[in-house]
Amino acid sequence: MSLFIPPDYFRELQSKEIFGDPARPLEVELGCGDGTFLVGMAGENPDRDFLGIERMLGRVSKTSRKIDRAGLTNAKVMRLESAYTVAWLLPTSSVTRLHLLCPDPWPKKKHAARRLVNQKDFLDGLARILMPGGEFLLKTDDRVYYEDALASFATRSEFVQQEWPEAAFFYPVTDFESHWLEHGRTIHRARWQLIKA
Repeated sequence: MSLFIPPDYFRELQSKEIFGDPARPLEVELGCGDGTFLVGMAGENPDRDFLGIERMLGRVSKTSRKIDRAGLTNAKVMRLESAYTVAWLLPTSSVTRLHLLCPDPWPKKKHAARRLVNQKDFLDGLARILMPGGEFLLKTDDRVYYEDALASFATRSEFVQQEWPEAAFFYPVTDFESHWLEHGRTIHRARWQLIKA
């Protein structure tokens, strides 16, 4: 079933509760929108599992239908808030890659603390859930959000920024990214690797 409902929202999940085989690499997309990226990645990488996190019911339903229509057994979507999922719910050292693509930029200065990349709980959670050598990948059309991310991660010695050349690997364009590109916006991107002692 493509809709994943955690058995308990108030404890850390075990990897086997999500897809069943904890040996398979797990990638997570936060705010998966209409599922374009999630379904594209799952279809291209049948040896990996993909979990989409989305809080809006309509988008969750649309993503679930796309997964089912594509007949994918390595993709699921969960309806929950991203910060909570990363900080408290996902299993420790379970995620090989976490994708945050065109997130809500919270453009007003007074709302800057709401940006995920500015939240200590999110950054701590990210360091907890990523496997050693795991990656966090960010794309945003918002220059300030991008600069905030660079500044936040520069304060975290466990994260090392990596190069991300154009066409370095298969990476579908999301619905939001397509929208902003059509409007002439620049997409900023950055990639960090978790280095654990």
